[in-house]
Amino acid sequence: MEHRHVGKSGLMVSEIAYGNWLTHGQQIDEDAAYACVAAALDAGITTFDTADMYADTRAEEVLGRALAKQRRAGLEISTKVYWPTGPGPNDRGLSRKHILDAIDGSLRRLRTDYVDIYWAHQYDVETPLEETMEAFYDIVRAGKVRYIGVSEWRAEDIRAAHRLARELRIPLIANQPQYSMLWRVIEAEVVPACAELGMGQIVWSPIAGGVLTGKYLPGQQPPSGSRGADAESRQWVDPYMSDEVLTRVQRLRPLAESAGLTLAQLAVAWTLQNPHVASAIVGASNPKQLAENAAVSGVTLDEELRTRIDDILDPVVERDPARTAREDPRP
Repeated sequence: MEHRHVGKSGLMVSEIAYGNWLTHGQQIDEDAAYACVAAALDAGITTFDTADMYADTRAEEVLGRALAKQRRAGLEISTKVYWPTGPGPNDRGLSRKHILDAIDGSLRRLRTDYVDIYWAHQYDVETPLEETMEAFYDIVRAGKVRYIGVSEWRAEDIRAAHRLARELRIPLIANQPQYSMLWRVIEAEVVPACAELGMGQIVWSPIAGGVLTGKYLPGQQPPSGSRGADAESRQWVDPYMSDEVLTRVQRLRPLAESAGLTLAQLAVAWTLQNPHVASAIVGASNPKQLAENAAVSGVTLDEELRTRIDDILDPVVERDPARTAREDPRP
């Protein structure tokens, strides 16, 4: 497993990170979760990503138990704040109250004294940015957080937050966006802004919710047990479920085989060819999936192969930077 610096910071993360969105505390039982974490550690993964709202906080609890006996200094653990974690009006957003309450809850569930990166999971349109950044300042100075990151923020919001972070002297080092062969909305504005500011990208959904594994076939029903067949998680694959997209994905199969890769490995490796990407977050419901994805660390895709991928997918790729939209956390 190779490691990369996050932007221009000194923090290094494993090229493949293990994330437990939609799995721990929800889609797989705890023994399976422990097996996946063990497989990640065996593969050399040191970076683990979660969020307080995943599975109504249960995902943090499971990850905390799974990592409890590991040497803490040898891991990079990150979690997120913003989405609702309770019924109250202050159980959400990026207010000072919620951030200070949320970090304590996350640390308790994760069984750790600090997290390495604390992500603002969305931009909060109802809280002044100054209030949010000052709260981050306090938890960094308290030793509860090593670095700050943002997730799914627009370029102009990232710039504004970075200016405040510099004034407050807190390390805002990374962005966590969705990024894959099919979803490239960060390339036009977010990546250039972050590069200018010295911030790196730790990306999620590099296989587009499973679509880039090739398991969804045009004109056929999604396989039983897949996200495409599950009403709750279907929303994450729906944008890619047209026959045109699925047909083009199948055309990638011989390219993957020529490189000695599976389709999923090709997809993950593709994201890591972007020099601004420090790590790709993968999920897994069994150790075999985890090992497959982890094996692409260090893989290089030549320019000709990347060009052929672009030629096949170009008509169905989403590039509109406006798709990184502000969300309102309140119902």
